[in-house]
Amino acid sequence: MGKNVVEKIISRNIGKDVNPGEIVLVKSDIAFVQDGTGPLMINEFHNMGFREIKAPKTFLFCDHAFPSPRMELSNTQKKMFEFANKYNSKIFYACEGISHQIVFEEYAIPGNIIIGADSHTCSLGCLGCLATGMGSTDAAIAFGLGKVWLKVPETIKVILNGKLQKGVTAKDVILSLIGKIGADGAIYKTLEFLGSFVRSSTMDDRFTLCNMAVECGAKTGIVPPDDITLEFLKERGREVDIGWLTPDEDADYCEVVEVDVSEIEPVVAYPHRVDNIKKVKEFENVKVDQVFIGTCTNGRLSDLRIAADVIKKGKKAPWVKFIVVPASKSIYKQSVKEGLIDVFIDFGGIVLPPGCGPCVGTHEGVLADGEVALSTQNRNFRGRMGNPNSEIYLSSPLTAAASAITGYITDPREFI
Repeated sequence: MGKNVVEKIISRNIGKDVNPGEIVLVKSDIAFVQDGTGPLMINEFHNMGFREIKAPKTFLFCDHAFPSPRMELSNTQKKMFEFANKYNSKIFYACEGISHQIVFEEYAIPGNIIIGADSHTCSLGCLGCLATGMGSTDAAIAFGLGKVWLKVPETIKVILNGKLQKGVTAKDVILSLIGKIGADGAIYKTLEFLGSFVRSSTMDDRFTLCNMAVECGAKTGIVPPDDITLEFLKERGREVDIGWLTPDEDADYCEVVEVDVSEIEPVVAYPHRVDNIKKVKEFENVKVDQVFIGTCTNGRLSDLRIAADVIKKGKKAPWVKFIVVPASKSIYKQSVKEGLIDVFIDFGGIVLPPGCGPCVGTHEGVLADGEVALSTQNRNFRGRMGNPNSEIYLSSPLTAAASAITGYITDPREFI
């Protein structure tokens, strides 16, 4: 029996063939934490008696609430800074951006096993990595031993064929897929993305697909690397052999899901579940108080470009708080060069430093009681944006931008 991509990565990592369900000890190529999970990781690192870091590359990111809005967070971030200096780990301490985005831009290569104490570490599957979120204790083990245990996941073969309609994005595709298989439809499984749409998609789109794999319970999402991956890596001086990362024709999958993306229309996830999906055209008179474009899901340059193109075609609804957060400093700088930031500011928007910002509800955009947000983030759980008495709808950057103009959830095709 042949192997799928994740099985190949694990088999090569430990030097023997593996099968789904096996418990294995793997070497972690990259391990990282963020300011929500980092302080707990440091405590466990010390509790387990580690005196040095063994993982080849370790990073600490202050991205969830930085600069700190409260003294408690300031103290824990200081603790991370001191740990990084003592153990010669790298800390991102100046609003450089969101952890997954930075590792994507600067470090990950196909075939890596990446352990991140952040559930959306799965984003890095877009580069053909086995990247998965784990808790702070497992992250401490990855830091201290350079190894961590995991169960070899079963894999769902997700075949995405066809071409997108105008006004439809990869965000609409992954929201539609989650609506199809359910928020618990892929628990501890891998989503391996294949098909003509995936082969022709950009790295940014692949990032969005893999980012939200965890929203249907998946251990990770992954796209087999190809020429588009290699071109991305070549531009960054990180070319590697990817020939071994093609799934075998007789690879074993626990399930096959096929979607014709040409049939997908702009969609929105209705509160308070990510799989509560409706077509945008089905919405009537849903007024929004806040529109947020950014996060690790949709804060990349391509997202900001298409959002800027839409908002140039109208004026912001006067009651809407329009917030934009680039996913990284490099995206921010390029957005400045291209004039995108000027477009957002002139529109009446608020452009915040790179980071998670409003998505996690700790600062920068906490909702008031009864307010409604339309966001490009990946979760709409009750209270996610800091107030359990508010509502969060999820959409693509195009839909978010169109809705910022009208002040109501709006089909973006009206502005394209």
